[in-house]
Amino acid sequence: MLNRLVKKTLSISAIVIAIIVLGGFAYIEIGSNRATPITDFSAPFVFGQFRVPEDNPLTDEAVELGRRLFYDVRLSGNNEVSCATCHRQQLAFTDGRQTAIGVSGKALALNSMSLANLMWGPRHFFWNGRVTSLEEQALVPIQHADEMDQSLAELVDELKADSQYKSLFSVAYGRITNENIAKALASFQRTLISSDSKYDKYLRGEATLTEQENLGRKLFVAHPDVKASLRGGNCIDCHSQFLTSGFNTLYDGFSNNGLDSEEDLLPGLEEVTQIRAHRGLFKVPTLRNIALTAPYMHDGRFATLEQVLDHYNEGIKMSSTLSPLIAEADNSTKGVVTQASLNLTEHEKTAIIAFLHTLTDRQFIAEEKFSNPFD
Repeated sequence: MLNRLVKKTLSISAIVIAIIVLGGFAYIEIGSNRATPITDFSAPFVFGQFRVPEDNPLTDEAVELGRRLFYDVRLSGNNEVSCATCHRQQLAFTDGRQTAIGVSGKALALNSMSLANLMWGPRHFFWNGRVTSLEEQALVPIQHADEMDQSLAELVDELKADSQYKSLFSVAYGRITNENIAKALASFQRTLISSDSKYDKYLRGEATLTEQENLGRKLFVAHPDVKASLRGGNCIDCHSQFLTSGFNTLYDGFSNNGLDSEEDLLPGLEEVTQIRAHRGLFKVPTLRNIALTAPYMHDGRFATLEQVLDHYNEGIKMSSTLSPLIAEADNSTKGVVTQASLNLTEHEKTAIIAFLHTLTDRQFIAEEKFSNPFD
């Protein structure tokens, strides 16, 4: 029943989304130029609603321009680092490092996040949520001294000296400006939709999960309830189905998942909100393509999915801001428990990991329209 419903709603969604994106017009007028709306854009209905800014509609020209900028090393001060340096397509737009390394050669404080499905989930970007739009996010690493260390004024001058960029900007936005560079990068990133994994095919009725994968799926979506004899992995309490990212209501997409004790908590979201209860809370990342995006957590402390499951099973640290959904999730039937733990069996942990592997989207990491246009 679920599969038939999902399959039906997916076909309906293509029509609905086309109306949303196209808005009933054939061209978008920008200055004296005309940019063409994307005509083949679609997104899974089950992902929920999304919004594209009115002042930055998705057009073929804006997305193609953003793609070039994303892979262009001229966005860095030393002309050696691009956005793609830390966000590699074959790794679902992560970099495989514990923490990112930019033009300075120094290891940065945080892990590079995957860029998949950015139109959904928390409307706050970076691990601490310090910006609220993809347009605003785009210019931050470009100017950061250790990441790309590029002057926006110098970047604009470099791009103006390139005849191809002059032409691309002319059609997409009219002029080469800081704002339009940000808009183009944001447009490209909005098209990075991952929705063709084995799990997606299962939802559409096109694939069948193995017994182990299906057990993992059931554990993933269940909050343990000992009284009801319901065992669960508690994953969905933070990683919303079907996106597997954080929820988008206020700061529900941020969590303290027990990585550190009270005295070791980093500011996290508190740095932005100045609210003490937000100390140690970091953005809940999508689990899409999680098998490709190691190492894990905001600081890349876990090298494998097995280590991640071990953390939730036996390594949770207590603190004043620990998520209560994590603190109370326990499959144990032994009565009073002094240490927060899922108490999953090895068989259950292996099943959850098997399910997480069904979130790998091989089409996403090979899609030509997301790839380096300079190759």
